[in-house]
Amino acid sequence: MTKLTPDFAALLDGYTRFRKNGYVESRERWEALREGQEPKVMIIACSDSRVDPTQIFDVSPGEIFVVRNVAALVPPFETTPGQHGVSAALEFAVQFLKVTEILVMGHGMCGGCNAALTQALHGNRLGEGGFVASWISMLDSVREPIVAEHGTSGRPAERAMEHEAVKVSLANLRTFPCVQEKEPIGELTLRGAYFSINEGVLHLLDETDGKFKPA
Repeated sequence: MTKLTPDFAALLDGYTRFRKNGYVESRERWEALREGQEPKVMIIACSDSRVDPTQIFDVSPGEIFVVRNVAALVPPFETTPGQHGVSAALEFAVQFLKVTEILVMGHGMCGGCNAALTQALHGNRLGEGGFVASWISMLDSVREPIVAEHGTSGRPAERAMEHEAVKVSLANLRTFPCVQEKEPIGELTLRGAYFSINEGVLHLLDETDGKFKPA
């Protein structure tokens, strides 16, 4: 067995605490989950280590179906060949788990959004930032007006991009046939949110005026 690094050893220490405390205390819950999952909410969040949906919403195992990626982005519906991870997760959540809510949650100090704003990785080779650059190119369409108003640096510009990223993902979600079918009849609700790391405050998007307001 490979020698444990301090970082991985710390994870195993956490697992030991979980087995002694969390698992034992929630044994009935885990036994029920053995039969399957029935979450009602899907959350699309950023992979950023500081923004964990299960911690922010203080939920138990099985309560939310979570997809995390760089900048919490959702690509538009497309039928071209490829490995469509977010699309597959969305399809599974909506068509098979029958979730009734989808929340796209962006956050402050997002590295992906900052890279989209500054285009710092633009032109990089795959494996050297190119994959990230290609992924966040989904935000190119909203970049120009942000740069025109705020430039490419500073928190106003960064926050504007972080907010717009949530809106882009919501718009792309609405290109999926399953969402187009279920949202108008009330079987599915889409929501946008933004978590401020500095303040620990969750803001919800009001789509009537496009503004994020404290929950």
